Formats: sequence, C-alpha cells, structure tokens
Amino acid sequence: MADSANARQDVDMVDSHQERKPQINCQKYEEILIKVLPGEGPGCASFEIKDEDHTLGNALRYMIMKNPMVELCGYSIPHPSENHLNMRIQIYPEYENECRPVDALMKGLDDLYDLCEVVQEKFTEARDKFGNKM
Repeated sequence: MADSANARQDVDMVDSHQERKPQINCQKYEEILIKVLPGEGPGCASFEIKDEDHTLGNALRYMIMKNPMVELCGYSIPHPSENHLNMRIQIYPEYENECRPVDALMKGLDDLYDLCEVVQEKFTEARDKFGNKM
C-alpha cells in the first residue's frame, strides 16, 4: 500500500512539472523519471532521478542552491554501473511552511530549463551572425 502512495506522489510530481512546461511531454515515458526516496523529515527529502548522471546533477544542484530557502542540496551517483543519481534537498527550518523540497526541485528544473533556452538562443544568434560574415 505504501508503494502505491509513493507511486502516486511520483506521478503527481511529473504531472505538475508538465503543467508548467507544456512543451515537455513526460507522459510518453512508461516509467517514472523522478522518485521520492522514503525516510526523510518535513524540511528535507531525497530523490532518485533515472537515466541521468553528473551532467544534470551538477547543473541542477547549482540552480537549486541559488534558491534562498534551500539550506543544502547535494547529489551522488551511487555506482557507475547504475544509471541514476540521488539528490538530497534540505530547506531552512524557517521556510519549511513556505517551500517543500519537491517545490525547490521543480523550481530548479524550471530555472535550468529557462537557462538552457537562453544559452541556445544566444548560441544560435552568434552562429548566424558569424555565418553572415563569411
């Protein structure tokens, strides 16, 4: 019974992220990409993100730590042969009523997505400008 409750929570996380960024279609995947790991307190949580490595882990950790409500954010790759990363997020005690760790994770994902869009736009502009000079 506890597993189905965790699964529902995982699906809600994916669905809520999809509502904010409709161009990301998470429903095409049959498995859950982000899972909440059990055994944390009210202001902290650990997540397992499937099919990701240091590339996403380091960038996402940086973006989450820019949130002033986040006290700690770290990630680890449990084993090189396992294709997932674990991320832990802890909120300052005075902000626990305003922000949950899952909110900080979703904000970090949104901020990283927005940053990548800006980098892509700037790169395309520079490439086009350079191509016109030839």
